[in-house]
Amino acid sequence: MNVFPDGNAIVYCEGAFDTPNGKTAHGLIRRTNRYKILSVIDSRYAGRNSGELLDNKPNGIPILTDLQTALKDANRNGNLATHFVIGLAPDGGRLDPHARDAVKQAIQLGLHVDSGLHDFLSDDPEISRLAGQYKVQLRDVRKTPARSELHFFSGKIEQVEALKIAVLGTDSAVGKRTTAWLIIDAFQNAGLSAEMIGTGQTAWMQGARYSIILDSIINDFVSGEIEHAVWSAWNDVHPDVIVIEGQGSLMNPAFPGGFEILAAGKPDVVVLQHAPARTDYDGFPGYPIHPLEKQIQVIELISEKPVIAITINHEHLRIEEVPKVCRQIQDQIGIPAFDVLLDGADDIVTIMKSYLKKHENH
Repeated sequence: MNVFPDGNAIVYCEGAFDTPNGKTAHGLIRRTNRYKILSVIDSRYAGRNSGELLDNKPNGIPILTDLQTALKDANRNGNLATHFVIGLAPDGGRLDPHARDAVKQAIQLGLHVDSGLHDFLSDDPEISRLAGQYKVQLRDVRKTPARSELHFFSGKIEQVEALKIAVLGTDSAVGKRTTAWLIIDAFQNAGLSAEMIGTGQTAWMQGARYSIILDSIINDFVSGEIEHAVWSAWNDVHPDVIVIEGQGSLMNPAFPGGFEILAAGKPDVVVLQHAPARTDYDGFPGYPIHPLEKQIQVIELISEKPVIAITINHEHLRIEEVPKVCRQIQDQIGIPAFDVLLDGADDIVTIMKSYLKKHENH
């Protein structure tokens, strides 16, 4: 039986569900150990099942019109809503006026509010005053940690004996976190212990035990925080495998990410998430995505470690096209390709077991 330490949540995703800007909501309906998700708010899809809409897999989590409707639905089903979670992940992490009004309404209805945006609710005088008045908690997941709490790179990553897997991407909002979780699941189903290193606000909201928010860390400490998270997972529980969630992509002009993970996390192997139907970087028409072959070359040059699998995001593809696309990628670059959202990650784990054995022997 699942225990949800933070309570029952309504996820706000107005205007963004089933788009890249709704990726936090998507992650939460797919899995979270932090909350029990009661419903999602997006009036465009009111009445639909969120799992069926997103993954063609009904999950019992309805999409509803507004907060009042969501609260009535929760009460009707015997659930007391405790949290209002911002499920939006817009470019720049800004809170738009409609979302701000929804936050104020949630506070006045007695709900705690969790946000992963860069606009910090606790710094907003009106919202902060309302939270005090109605005795609710505001949590800004992306709020920059105090420098006194941060770690500088020390080299202790060399103590980690688990197989370290980085899940990087050819673009932002391409499904790296979801793939990382599915790889964790597959290892656990195979009888091996695995820990996730969350690197963004959604992984924290999903309850990843070892989480950092990379884009909220002072640059001097990014490498040290990655190292400390990986080392902590090893030091605390000694898993067989540690999977590190990537952020952005190495050559994305707006969200360059991954170098620090390669440099400080020192993965043994890399899985590369890719959306074959995308031509331009997410949100930046006219900025073509660098070819898959070049992205692999860059990763392997920097890390001196192999990209062992391509995992695809099937957006804008027909499901029946997916096997052919995977075969084309494998024929083109010589690396196996899989759609783990459709088929799971068992095949990837089979490939990785040989690296696990090499790693143990080494």
